[in-house]
Amino acid sequence: MEIRLEKAVEADAEAIFDIQVKAFIPLLHEYKDYDTNPANETIERVLTRINNPDGGFYKIQIDDDLVGAICVFWRKETQFWISPMFILPEYQGKGIAQKAIRLIERLFPQATTWELRTILQEERNCYLYEKLGYKLEDWKHSLNEKATLVHYKKYVHASLVNG
Repeated sequence: MEIRLEKAVEADAEAIFDIQVKAFIPLLHEYKDYDTNPANETIERVLTRINNPDGGFYKIQIDDDLVGAICVFWRKETQFWISPMFILPEYQGKGIAQKAIRLIERLFPQATTWELRTILQEERNCYLYEKLGYKLEDWKHSLNEKATLVHYKKYVHASLVNG
């Protein structure tokens, strides 16, 4: 099983949108976070991310099959964000997200920090990010009584952590 990333183009928007909805709809039903859940976004939002001059969507491919996507953008040339990332439900739990994050980090060797947010109650996601070196920051935002958004950050160079 070869996992690779490929930069998305406008023609990929519908396929990415469909996977995004399939991946996030279970979380929408679980947490009822209607205002923030990517399953409630429009295809126009996917197109905006694809065409972002400060980032873009990357398709997550297994062999020739599109199984997910990861969106990356930067605030400064060395400060990168992942938002969102998703895998089709039938491919989850197979190490694909871990490999995709490692691949995206390698695509941007100039990055000194990587950041992302996830739902605290999604323990598997939190475990994954911590396993990859992301540290839970002192930032929380309650989406509702069921879900709390938390912030993770990874420092690529140890010298940045110390000052």
